[in-house]
Amino acid sequence: MSIVAVLAAAAFVAGCGGSTGAASGASGGGDPLKEVIIASDLPLTGSARAQTESMVQAIEMAIAETNGEAGGIKVTYKSLDDATAQAGKWDEAKCADNMNTLAQDPKVVVVIGPMNSGCAQVQIKTANTAGLAIVSPAATAVGLTKAGGDPGEPDKYYPNGTRNFLRVVLADDMQAKAAATWAKELGAKKVFVLNDKETYGKGLGDQFEGAAEELGLDVVGNEGIDPLASNYRPLIPKITSKGAELVFFGGITQNNAGQILKDLRAADKDIFFMGPDGIFEDAFVEAAGEAGEGALATFGGVPPEKLEGKGKEFVASFTKQHGAPQAYTAYAYDATGISIAAIARCAEGDGVTRACVLKELFATKDHEGALGSFSMTETGDSTLSVLSGVKVTKGAWAFDRTIDVGKGK
Repeated sequence: MSIVAVLAAAAFVAGCGGSTGAASGASGGGDPLKEVIIASDLPLTGSARAQTESMVQAIEMAIAETNGEAGGIKVTYKSLDDATAQAGKWDEAKCADNMNTLAQDPKVVVVIGPMNSGCAQVQIKTANTAGLAIVSPAATAVGLTKAGGDPGEPDKYYPNGTRNFLRVVLADDMQAKAAATWAKELGAKKVFVLNDKETYGKGLGDQFEGAAEELGLDVVGNEGIDPLASNYRPLIPKITSKGAELVFFGGITQNNAGQILKDLRAADKDIFFMGPDGIFEDAFVEAAGEAGEGALATFGGVPPEKLEGKGKEFVASFTKQHGAPQAYTAYAYDATGISIAAIARCAEGDGVTRACVLKELFATKDHEGALGSFSMTETGDSTLSVLSGVKVTKGAWAFDRTIDVGKGK
């Protein structure tokens, strides 16, 4: 167990009344609350809007299903947008401002989000100082919860020594392993890695490189791209001259993934193009146009149409109310579900405080959600282990296969 985990465990022993321990900091302790807010922080401006609006609808749906209460405590919802029109995606300053606002509101006991790992890096420290829990449906960078990313990660995000960030989606080391496994199954022997230089994209590209080399693939290049470039034609000869049979793009749609594929296809119609869940959205297919046909992506879970049991019921109910769910809709629903359950357990105990909600989130065990049955580990990661491979077929993403990378790994 790491030093951070030991400190976290020590804080948790203080219990729901927790007036001691790091998590009780700025507003983690104090008198129990009679009314609480579940907030969300997602990029609602830009091409991710379809994805994130469905996540907001899922959060609202989860709260409505419990009649806006948890253990007799009134639960209301507050939605914030961490994107700007100018950026067209998440914005670092907006992420910081939003978390400052939420941390200062004593009624906010949990934040669902953010979607982007770079935004999470900005927000976790502020929330940590305030003892405020963050549950992300989609931020997957390894270093947010585990070693293997940048130096000092993840400890540097938790100045009070207690973990306060959890996620229900699998981390990028698992997604990279699945992507490399799939690349090998496709018969690719030489692969070229591109990344958009963001925390998520660069980290995933590096993780893919390591996983590919472990499987015996030859990584013939790993380069960052300018996400604002008008085209990438000068880059393509670097890829084709080295005989790459597959290009893996670590990044998000909003950083010109569609244009990269257009330029690649203009030079080579047969080379495989694979990306992570950051391109698994309708916006990528629209951006790539005809060049998008056959594009591949990994996803840190199971697509909505492949969910079973409660997940299948959720998809049917959501579709009836809002239309077809997006890739991360069910993840937002379950992030909210474990948050409501944590609040309820606190209400039935010594009372609802930030410290108690944080403790109970980490204590989540065998939660029966849309994604299946899962627990949360001491690092804040989910015990889910099944990922998916999807493919653009006839102008739309379609399920291709599942890849199980092993429980709790």
